[in-house]
Amino acid sequence: MKIATFEHDGGEHVGIVEGESLWKVDATVLELLAQAPEEPPRGEELALADVRLLAPLRPPTIRDFVTFEQHVAGAVKNHGGEINPAWYEAPRFFWISPYSVVGPYDDVAVPPACEALDLELELAAIVGREGFNLSPEEARSHIAGYTVLNDWSARDTQLAEMPVGMGPSKGKDFATTLGPWIVTVDELEPYRVGDRLDLRMTAWINGEQLGAGDTSASMAWSFEDLVAHASSGTWVKPGDVLGSGTAGDGCLLELWGHAGKREPRPLRAGDEVTLEVEAIGRVTNRIVSGVEKIPVPPARRRP
Repeated sequence: MKIATFEHDGGEHVGIVEGESLWKVDATVLELLAQAPEEPPRGEELALADVRLLAPLRPPTIRDFVTFEQHVAGAVKNHGGEINPAWYEAPRFFWISPYSVVGPYDDVAVPPACEALDLELELAAIVGREGFNLSPEEARSHIAGYTVLNDWSARDTQLAEMPVGMGPSKGKDFATTLGPWIVTVDELEPYRVGDRLDLRMTAWINGEQLGAGDTSASMAWSFEDLVAHASSGTWVKPGDVLGSGTAGDGCLLELWGHAGKREPRPLRAGDEVTLEVEAIGRVTNRIVSGVEKIPVPPARRRP
């Protein structure tokens, strides 16, 4: 089942996608995820071309992990470094504000004072039922579906703030694409190899392929591992989103690290970015000009 949230005739609705058609349903996204693969009665049929697809859900939380070793190796080269051994010990994640979520075809504004805008090619799992302190084996039944995620990044802002030791904050706090819909886990079983999904991931900028990866051989941890880690000593709940982290060759930062300079150039207004994950779908966002930065004074030093 492909679950979409869409706008039609001035209202927001939930529907099930099949081919080029979409059926309205009288249920919330979380209700559909909880009962999948069973479908509720279908209502009005609409053409996908006649509706505006929105982000498939408004998640209560978004944890974004870093699970692709190739991406990490390229990213740290920007500082002349190597992968920290602590990265291998356990999955690591940072929090993304749910207020940053944008739809699969929405415009994305350049964040204030950003001159190094970047994309990030990711797959995300959606939690369907709550769980506490789960094992990886237990975690599988708590994953209800998957969607494409673009964790947009203001790299100049991010690189300036991370030496404080608290991870990224405003460098990520402006846009996170989810979409184009949620594909429930039953539809993805044919792509499962052991404890992993084997899905091809591809990114394009202005129609030219930037890079491609996969979710099987390249991910250091499975999504079940990520859910188990997220639930360690706490709760995961319906609607929570867990990102895979960026696929190898799935962002500019990684390529800049290998090249030793910002080539290809950073994204700018007018560019169009498309991400695709096999068996899930495509999202395409156009970059537009953003707002001016309002200055905040530096710290008042302690006497």
